[in-house]
Amino acid sequence: MISFLINSIGLGVGLAMDAFSVSLANGLAEPKMRKGKMAKIAFVYAFFQFMMPMIGWVCVHTIAEQFAGFQKVIPWIALVLLLFIGGKMLYEGLTMRGHEEEEETVAVLTKKALLVQGIATSIDALSVGFTIADYRLPKAFAAAIVIGVVTFAICFVGLMIGKKVGTKLSWKANVLGGVILIAIGVKIFVGGI
Repeated sequence: MISFLINSIGLGVGLAMDAFSVSLANGLAEPKMRKGKMAKIAFVYAFFQFMMPMIGWVCVHTIAEQFAGFQKVIPWIALVLLLFIGGKMLYEGLTMRGHEEEEETVAVLTKKALLVQGIATSIDALSVGFTIADYRLPKAFAAAIVIGVVTFAICFVGLMIGKKVGTKLSWKANVLGGVILIAIGVKIFVGGI
């Protein structure tokens, strides 16, 4: 039981690093974000980090052959999604330059962008379904829950750090956030091919 918990926490920490970086970027971009919104954002990332291993587990136990072909496009999907969001943040940050006093120009994370980020940062977690394939359903579900809880905590911390730093960076926060998202997309892509 202890080794299962340590394994699951380790998986959660490893999988949450991309979501942590995106959370950091979101905190940078919106330094006045309220704790309630931060909790919702962290929950979205945690939900997708919980769901993707479960979807992977189901795929292994049902349609493994088709899933193996889909796994080849995962890095491309993550790259396109994060390049789009990161590019948009980068553009907004560069167009805000010189308007530091206009705090209303700080980018606000939309629900659509949050969902795209949640999917993009967790899509590589589908492959965790392979690593937990020998688990029975209750154990796989418990592992996914632990992964989700760990992701929530890590992302909340990332948002808090981003907020603290973001208030000092003004328009540069969007530029930095966009660069972080683009770098994560490239990292996922390069690691996946």
